[in-house]
Amino acid sequence: MTPESPTLPRPRKRFGQHFLHDAGVIRRIVDSLNAQPGEVLCEIGPGQGALSDHLAELGNTLHLVEIDRDLAPFLGQRYVKHSQVQVHEQDALAVNLAELNPDQSLVMVGNLPYNISSVLLIHLLSQREKISRMLFMLQKEVAQRLVADPGASEYGRLSVMVGRVFEPRILFDVGPGAFTPPPKVRSSIVALQPHREPVGPSVRDDAFETLVRQAFSQRRKTLRNSLKGICSEALIKQAGIDPAARPQTLSAADYARLVSQQLLEASS
Repeated sequence: MTPESPTLPRPRKRFGQHFLHDAGVIRRIVDSLNAQPGEVLCEIGPGQGALSDHLAELGNTLHLVEIDRDLAPFLGQRYVKHSQVQVHEQDALAVNLAELNPDQSLVMVGNLPYNISSVLLIHLLSQREKISRMLFMLQKEVAQRLVADPGASEYGRLSVMVGRVFEPRILFDVGPGAFTPPPKVRSSIVALQPHREPVGPSVRDDAFETLVRQAFSQRRKTLRNSLKGICSEALIKQAGIDPAARPQTLSAADYARLVSQQLLEASS
């Protein structure tokens, strides 16, 4: 596809932009996405459109969410002849997926800005009812945190929050040379498939997030200390968990049991 605009907007450091250009990597991403007819796609951070070009050729409805005020109109011109492509000049951290496509869940894809990727993933979790699955390019370190098991050094708040509702899987790694400008880190393509139901007892998302955030705010301390003020030692024991355990040793299901016990005690 030939861009309608003669000038490619340059990467902006403040947006953490590293534009993907490697044709082989792009093809592997599209193949891994395995978009089916009728699915609605949403690309976060389309940049100059290297991946978007291939997604547009699939013929699916495609939403492009781009914060850069120069790139958004550039993309609008680039896909002016593709009626199924809609460009949204918007911060991905404020995007409302229900407004983008009210009648159907979305297949999320993109090269996430590395400086906001963790916060963005948490934001998307709150809208998971509108997401059928996700395929993202992430900094390799973040990808390893997503797939880490309890007790691993990489395991943390993001591992728990994502692991409760999605099954993350690293598909392949991507070197710095696939981008312009090259980042100083390696990247990974991660597929996130939703669980049929969140793991562990059914609890409110806000209560789960609050407790997990509190636990990992002092991850070196034991649970009896890191959760002091919101979970008593007796409550932790009632949830079947050792108060002397440390936050990074608990699974997402363990945290759900803690929250369930906390809510039960609050209602009694």
